[in-house]
Amino acid sequence: MLGFGVDIGGSGIKGAVVDLEVGHLATERYKILTPQPSLPGAVAAAVAEVVGHFGWQGPLGCTFPAVVQSGVARTAANVHDSWIGTNIETVVGIATGLPVTAVNDADAAGIAESNWGAAKSTKGLVIVVTLGTGIGTSLIYNGVLIPNSELGHIELDGQDYEIMASAAARERESLSWDKWAKRLQRYFSALEALLRPELFVVGGGVSRRADKFLSMLDLETPIVPARFQNDSGIAGAAYLASEAEAARTI
Repeated sequence: MLGFGVDIGGSGIKGAVVDLEVGHLATERYKILTPQPSLPGAVAAAVAEVVGHFGWQGPLGCTFPAVVQSGVARTAANVHDSWIGTNIETVVGIATGLPVTAVNDADAAGIAESNWGAAKSTKGLVIVVTLGTGIGTSLIYNGVLIPNSELGHIELDGQDYEIMASAAARERESLSWDKWAKRLQRYFSALEALLRPELFVVGGGVSRRADKFLSMLDLETPIVPARFQNDSGIAGAAYLASEAEAARTI
C-alpha cells in the first residue's frame, strides 16, 4: 500500500511516495526551496508542485513546523507569521485538489519511528528529538502520540535552548562536534530529569552523522539515531493521511 507525504520546512519542501507497509520511501524525494516570504498561498503552490511532480492522486500528508490543532497552525517558528490561525489542510487542499492531513513535523517523525523505526515496540515513553533549523520533539507513549509537545523551546540558563542546541546553531557558530555535544548534553539531561523516558530517538538531517556526537552524551536513558533519519516526517505524514482517509470511509 502506498501513501504520499510532504515535509514543509522553513528552507525546503520535500515529498515522496511512501511504502506504508514498511515506512520506506518508494521513490526518490523531490525537493524545492520554500518560497520567501513563506506566505500560505506561495507555500501551498510549492506543495502542489511537489505533488504534481509525481502525479499523485490520493490522500496527502503534510508536516508543518508549528503547533497544529485540527489542521490549523497555532504557531510559526520558522515560517511567515501569517500562517498563525491558518487552516493548513484547507489552503493546501485547495492548491492540490487532494484531501490533506496536516501534522506537526516532529510528531510525524515520531509516528514513523514508532510504527516502523527505532522506537518500534518500545513500551513506555519515547521522546523523538529532531535536530535541524530548530529542535522538534515528539512524545510517544505505548505507541500513542501525545501531540504538539514543543519541548525544543524549554528555557535553560535563561534562554530558549533551541537557539543554543539546534543543528543550525552548530553550523551558525561553527561548533566542533565536541562543543555541540556539550550543549546537547545539557538539553537531553534536562529532558531526562523532567520526563524519565525509556528511549530517546534523534532525527533530522544531522542524524546521518550520529556517530560524531551521540557517543559523547552521558545519559541514563538509551539514545539512538532515527532509522529513517530526515525522511521520518514524510513517512509519518503519509501514514497519518492514510489513516485519516480510512476513517472518513468508515
